[in-house]
Amino acid sequence: MLGNPHFRNGTIRKIVVGFGTIFNDITVARYDKSLNKYHSWLVPIVYGSKEKYITRILSDPTLTKSIATQVPRISFNLDALTYDTSRKQQTTLQNFTYSSVDGLKRQYVPVPYNFDFTLSVYVRNTEDGTQIIEQILPFFTPDYVVKIDFIPEMGSTYDMPVILNSVSTEVDYEGDMMSTRLIIWDLTFTAKGYIWPPVKQDTNQGLIGMWSDVGGPNGTGGYGAAFTDIYMESGDKTIQELTLDFANGHHVYTTSEVVRVLNRKNIAGRIIYFSNDSRGLAIVGELTAKLQAGDILIGDYSNASYTVLSVSPAPYKIVRMITKPDPEDAGPDDEYGFAEEIIEYTSN
Repeated sequence: MLGNPHFRNGTIRKIVVGFGTIFNDITVARYDKSLNKYHSWLVPIVYGSKEKYITRILSDPTLTKSIATQVPRISFNLDALTYDTSRKQQTTLQNFTYSSVDGLKRQYVPVPYNFDFTLSVYVRNTEDGTQIIEQILPFFTPDYVVKIDFIPEMGSTYDMPVILNSVSTEVDYEGDMMSTRLIIWDLTFTAKGYIWPPVKQDTNQGLIGMWSDVGGPNGTGGYGAAFTDIYMESGDKTIQELTLDFANGHHVYTTSEVVRVLNRKNIAGRIIYFSNDSRGLAIVGELTAKLQAGDILIGDYSNASYTVLSVSPAPYKIVRMITKPDPEDAGPDDEYGFAEEIIEYTSN
């Protein structure tokens, strides 16, 4: 649809299975006077509509058994889906996951839907019914949360609240009024689920917050960090990154001293950083005009003298802030904080 290739997330099936799994371990116990002990057995659960003939057809196609020999049992059915505007997220938001094999995968946020279920409990006597109901009601206050891995390839699980809306009971009969009675408990629920769009794969893109160079910036390579870089534009005359003729220079600039251009009068600045090694790297700020190759810088305090070989045309990075989860191996569902590292490049 809409130009997308076929996809199948199995979302609705997982919601139905997740709902039914809540009730698949209910038991009923009856007292045996002759043996002076209780016998218990698991109550079977099937997917189907409330009507007893549907349940009978699903469990007994030949209709050789009466309802009395097939109860207690439980059936449930998905009745309706309704769009939930209260849980709507911004449509353009996306989830991302990355692996070295598959690259970057992305998926737009899911669409919230409410799934309405009816659970029917069929029993022959009142005691069996109350036993089953008492094993269900205490866990819904009024909701019970089920964790479901809707999209395994995206690596995230979701909590799906299941809300108990109502409980009612009725008595039905198989045949005439003298026949065996059938007691039916009806429970209605709403599951706060989602329906997901397709997963798209971008093999040539990287994640924001991931670096692949060995050791990473400042020797801290890893995964799951977010970077914030602050630059000074090269067109701003107040700060420039220079390469100096270190081999033919004299003395050492001191931090914060004023330097003046020997061959161009009335141009001055202040030393922010000087590498004092063969790199000849210098950062000069508070400039009264832009520097250029060939300028000779004289320090007011140190009397150091160096010739400018080149001026970097790229924006100068002043600060990098790295934010990482703490601990770094925390998963999306873990409790974790954040550790922040600030690198000031003027001091490197």
